[in-house]
Amino acid sequence: MTTTDNLEEAIEVLQQLGLKEYEARCFVGLSRRHTGTAKQLSEMTEVPRTRVYDAIRMLEAQGLVEIQHSSPQQFRAVPLDEATETLRDQYEDRVERLHDALDTVEIIDGDGETHPQQVWAMSGRDAIENRTDQLIEKASDEIVLVLGDESLLTEELVARLNDAVADVDLLIGALTESLQDQIQTSVPDATTFISGLEWLHGEDITEDETAIGRLLLVDRSTILVSSIMPGSKEERAVFGEGFGNGLVVIARRLMAQGLLTARDPMQ
Repeated sequence: MTTTDNLEEAIEVLQQLGLKEYEARCFVGLSRRHTGTAKQLSEMTEVPRTRVYDAIRMLEAQGLVEIQHSSPQQFRAVPLDEATETLRDQYEDRVERLHDALDTVEIIDGDGETHPQQVWAMSGRDAIENRTDQLIEKASDEIVLVLGDESLLTEELVARLNDAVADVDLLIGALTESLQDQIQTSVPDATTFISGLEWLHGEDITEDETAIGRLLLVDRSTILVSSIMPGSKEERAVFGEGFGNGLVVIARRLMAQGLLTARDPMQ
């Protein structure tokens, strides 16, 4: 990426974190200087000079900018590490407030029952990783996970798997021996295996074909199956729960191919 691309990406991310466009542009502009005046910032960022002062006041209130009350006034951004930590704290605080607010909202429809044949679709690597983490955390008896791509063996997933309670059976399958070795090293308490599901992925898969991402079966009653889309590499998944759910039944049969026959709940 070019410098211009990096600057525009920084501005976009700051806006996603809650800053207005002029505030984001002024902060990014100041991050490129030791100090700057309103005139200098306006020339650098194309923010109207009269709006620079408003943006700076908001940035100062958030702890992102310091002001020297000289003539003319001088502004400077706080150190990058300090700024990112401040933004992280603010973002996490907003997320907590959102959770607390919605957690008290009354459910006004539905009977609250889980219907065993329902299958739900979801997309996005972050969302799927979060669902994976939640399912692993809630497991009480057994976790069976098959990974089809080594990029999915993230530090966060490894930490979550290693935190699984001691009385939960943890079995992790891989499509290749090299990935199995990585898993065994990263999660030493797990039983690892080469899954019998190579045909789902295929040895000659090309970049234009959809690849299997992860298959997660928790307590033999909850299943998450994901695929990685060609080109965009976006991860998409389907999710079902309930021992009688058709997707779960099929998944138990498929995943049993990579386990000892005795572990197949239907054998």
